[in-house]
Amino acid sequence: MKIILKEDISNLGYKDDVVDVKDGYGRNYLIPTGKAVIASPSALKVLAENQRQRAHKLAKIKADAEATAAALQGVTLTIGAKTSSTGTIFGSVNNIQIAEALEKLGHNIDRKTIILKDSVKEVGDYVATIKLHKEVSVEIPFTVVSE
Repeated sequence: MKIILKEDISNLGYKDDVVDVKDGYGRNYLIPTGKAVIASPSALKVLAENQRQRAHKLAKIKADAEATAAALQGVTLTIGAKTSSTGTIFGSVNNIQIAEALEKLGHNIDRKTIILKDSVKEVGDYVATIKLHKEVSVEIPFTVVSE
């Protein structure tokens, strides 16, 4: 079943992408929750017209994302966490703490755009990926230290 996405969905696609999904996933989840519409010929024409009109806005959004990525290049973070005597963190370090550390440095990044590949439960060096745009992402190295 072909559908048009109305918002970004991880591991599926970005807003206004036409994707192929299984019928049950489309009819039972994506369409009822308002995340997608069926890709009928008329909906595809409307999508093409909307994309044509928004082309210059999308270029500006991408340029802003590239400027933010350039500003984030070379940034390294140090995040303090309470740990046991063996170096294991009580709890874990997540994207909220990384967003707060970036905000202290003057970078206002939405926590939903920060992706951690694996859970951070020990002291050490890690890398977080920030997806600023569907074509622009930047990797931020960070170190977790004991407080």
